[in-house]
Amino acid sequence: LEEAMSPSSLKLYEAQFFGFIPQTCMVRVYRAFQDFLNELLLVVEAVFVRKLSGTDPNGEQLCSRARECSQKLQIFLQERFKRLTCLMGTVLVNNVLSVPPNVLLPDDQPHKKYFQCLEEVLNLESSLAELQLVYQAEVCGRQALLAELEEQREVQEQLDGILRWIVELQAAWMQEGMASFHDSFHAVIGEVNKKRTGCGLNLILDNVSAQKCCEKHSFVL
Repeated sequence: LEEAMSPSSLKLYEAQFFGFIPQTCMVRVYRAFQDFLNELLLVVEAVFVRKLSGTDPNGEQLCSRARECSQKLQIFLQERFKRLTCLMGTVLVNNVLSVPPNVLLPDDQPHKKYFQCLEEVLNLESSLAELQLVYQAEVCGRQALLAELEEQREVQEQLDGILRWIVELQAAWMQEGMASFHDSFHAVIGEVNKKRTGCGLNLILDNVSAQKCCEKHSFVL
């Protein structure tokens, strides 16, 4: 039975067809016979002891001899049935619990209709693996491109902000252009201080710096 249950002799297709391994059927029959034999021998032993207890005055010796004979009979019958089970298992597995070559499972019907050799299947699997690698590479490239586009969008927004700041600065300068240099410069510095936070510019121009610049310019004039 151990040889019959080896992986090399297991019929996996029959197991899928019937829902169980054919060898397990014989194992269950063998175990059922063992259980039945043990129960039967206990009953027979009890009957013999009861029948012979009237003729044999030593009851304990009679029970011991009956148990010894029962064990010998059990070993003999188990050996005989084990040989018979091997023959029965071979016939049952090969002739009864076997699927003919022309019988297919429902899942295998498409394989019969669309037959493909092993080489074609291997080529298809290889092509599928290559396509998966190409797809993964394209996904990674797309993610990198999207990240780069997002970075470019942020840079473009910063540049647009700088351009708007320059245009507004020019407009402020032109608006105050008819006044004195001191007033025009103060107006421009005020516009710079107003716009530098929104544009992210690190321009540090305070009133003191503007005053010094105006005094220097007036001195030069």
